[in-house]
Amino acid sequence: MASTNDLKNGMVLDLDGQLWQVLWFQHHKPGKGNTVVRTKLKHVLSGKVVDRTFNSDTKVDTANVDRREMQYLYHDGDGYVFMDTATYDQMTITDETIGDAKNYLLENQNATVALHEGNPLYVDLPASVELEVTYTEPGLQGDRSTGGTKPATVETGLQIQVPLFITTGERVKVDTRDGSYLGRV
Repeated sequence: MASTNDLKNGMVLDLDGQLWQVLWFQHHKPGKGNTVVRTKLKHVLSGKVVDRTFNSDTKVDTANVDRREMQYLYHDGDGYVFMDTATYDQMTITDETIGDAKNYLLENQNATVALHEGNPLYVDLPASVELEVTYTEPGLQGDRSTGGTKPATVETGLQIQVPLFITTGERVKVDTRDGSYLGRV
């Protein structure tokens, strides 16, 4: 149990039997009345974001979320197999839990896996990853005032937009939050 005055970004709350991560919070003192705490909460499993307001000093349940550094080993058809880098224990995480992170996972890559009571909640990737372009059309320069882009497929199967000068076989840096091209490697 914690007070709403103790909220911090990244904290995971157990509200009505569901886990919510605090993305943002603000203490608000209106001209008249009691202080309230405005929050933006993200549902840990579905990713849904909601705004919620609590009265000041309200007690909320905090969830014990264990974040572990794990190494992605392989996909076995049932799910993605990760190995805890500290204990060398292996764990299979389902496709639903991995979500869009599968588009950026390469074998032997490290990621942070959040666990609650031994069950994986989500996989947290680095802000950017380096991926090889496996296919892209040759880019043709033409009359344009700004740089153009073209579709490219990377080694995980994800299709992203890259500048016209990128060719097949080059390594590019990709943002894991929105899948945008960040630059050559």
